[in-house]
Amino acid sequence: MSIPNSELILNPDGSIYHLNLLPDHISDTILTVGDPARVAQVSRHFDSVEFETTHREFVTHVGYYRGKRLTVLSTGMGTDNIDIVMNELDALVNIDFMAREVRPAEERLSLRIIRLGTSGSLQADVPIGTMLATEHAVGLDSLMQFYPLMETGLETEVATELQKSLGLSFTPYVVRGSDLLREQLGAGMTMGNTLTCPGFYGPQGRSLRLPLRQPDYISRLQNFRHQSGEGEFRLSNFEMETAGYYSLGRLLGHEVLSLNAIVANRATGEFAENAGAVVDAMIERTLQHLVAK
Repeated sequence: MSIPNSELILNPDGSIYHLNLLPDHISDTILTVGDPARVAQVSRHFDSVEFETTHREFVTHVGYYRGKRLTVLSTGMGTDNIDIVMNELDALVNIDFMAREVRPAEERLSLRIIRLGTSGSLQADVPIGTMLATEHAVGLDSLMQFYPLMETGLETEVATELQKSLGLSFTPYVVRGSDLLREQLGAGMTMGNTLTCPGFYGPQGRSLRLPLRQPDYISRLQNFRHQSGEGEFRLSNFEMETAGYYSLGRLLGHEVLSLNAIVANRATGEFAENAGAVVDAMIERTLQHLVAK
């Protein structure tokens, strides 16, 4: 069935609407960053760059690192942007733009998408400078109210218990990321469970002039524990995108991993003096692991 023009929106040159990309513009391994300026921070390590484009907050560089073709793409902040990025990346490889039809199941491709992001720690024992690979993401946003996400027993248990613990009027969603990518890229990193928040201030427990509805919100997050046969589940850090990545990755059939450079610690009140150096170290480490035999 042909997808209507209003649903699959293409630019006059045939590129996908927001990302401004054609199918041959991307590789099967994609590194994503929030900040558009961080795209060049990654691609400067490439041996060569074959393609660049910019549209709104979406900046893309495609090139080669030690013979491996990689794409670096900025997403901006928030799961609303991740909804755009994940759907349009999937469309580039799994929809025939000429016929405007979804490709047959046997022709569909699974992308490898790695988020390289900054994050704040919730726990004193996850200090500034830590590189953390997210095992589970917990979404406090509303994105999965609009998609048929299926959660495992543990994921449902954690979501229900966290809703009660925080006194929320809605149930969060919980999703495990790619085991394959975590084994390849997360070796030697701290493993954690990341809370994805729909904002930077109140939703992350920051109060400037506005008071919080729950003054003990941060301590509730820090003290949350869920015991299961798989061990103890606690929240290690928070940011604004990972749950969107993990849930849409599961729904669309892509391997997705979130790597976090810890630049703030909310338990100790510290912020990294040189956050850029922490991010640089994570970028270099990830690139090296991507080409390791």
